[in-house]
Amino acid sequence: MLEPGADAPAVSAQNQYGETVTPDFQAPAVVYFYPKDFTGGCTIEANDFQETLPAFQEAGITVYGVSMDDVETHADFADEEGVTFDLLADPDGDVAAAFGVDTDEGYTDRVTFAVADGGVVDVYDPALADPDGHAEEVLHDLREA
Repeated sequence: MLEPGADAPAVSAQNQYGETVTPDFQAPAVVYFYPKDFTGGCTIEANDFQETLPAFQEAGITVYGVSMDDVETHADFADEEGVTFDLLADPDGDVAAAFGVDTDEGYTDRVTFAVADGGVVDVYDPALADPDGHAEEVLHDLREA
């Protein structure tokens, strides 16, 4: 898994609208990996980031959610939960591999990367990343970076 100080990888993936997204990691961003749409913790985490999204946008920070679900599943999940930030479909695990995130049994580990200036600023360990309140913690830390 990438560590703080590592270069942020160049990645591209389709979002829930079927658009190809290539994040610019020179600008501050959050890339959070989660196991699966429509599951308890993942829904809590998506809602948490959505509720905090205006504060991220005011700070100039882009949020990306990534799982191995396909575009159609992301579209259904985004529609049902009101998610407006990009959910990147990574069915082959290419984005996860670029960040060094484990994809055991077709699911990504829960881990969050804060990136800025082309590099990884912070990594939130999947074992410690509580999906409820996680977005506010990441926002606070990126504002301090």
